[in-house]
Amino acid sequence: MRLISLFFAFILLASASAAPAFTTAAEVKPILNATKANWIAVREYDGHDLIYFTHLESWRCGLDGVKYGVNSDSADQVWTLETCYEGEAAPNAMKAEGRLPYTSLPLGSVQTITIELLYDDGTTDSATFERKAVMIP
Repeated sequence: MRLISLFFAFILLASASAAPAFTTAAEVKPILNATKANWIAVREYDGHDLIYFTHLESWRCGLDGVKYGVNSDSADQVWTLETCYEGEAAPNAMKAEGRLPYTSLPLGSVQTITIELLYDDGTTDSATFERKAVMIP
């Protein structure tokens, strides 16, 4: 019985070490491409429009940058991503004290948001979202 337990422990350890860490463009690009509609969200709260970057923060390892533009086709503002904690068990964990995953703008001012991603392999991807398509309650 002990030999069987050791065998299964070895298999679990081997499969865990073979699992991707999601820290490179090759690993996160397919996920971000499949979830493009979730890159950002807009919420009206306390008299403001909040643009949430939570999804991109969650998949930031493999990204070299995020730019965004409000009511413009040009992504001319930089969203600073939290550090990727490579070498740790959860490299995409959000640990920065006091860091919020959103930016605040005047209520009703956000009509469209353009996002541009720069991956660590030098490639880019972009999308423009209409307010009503990314509103959350």
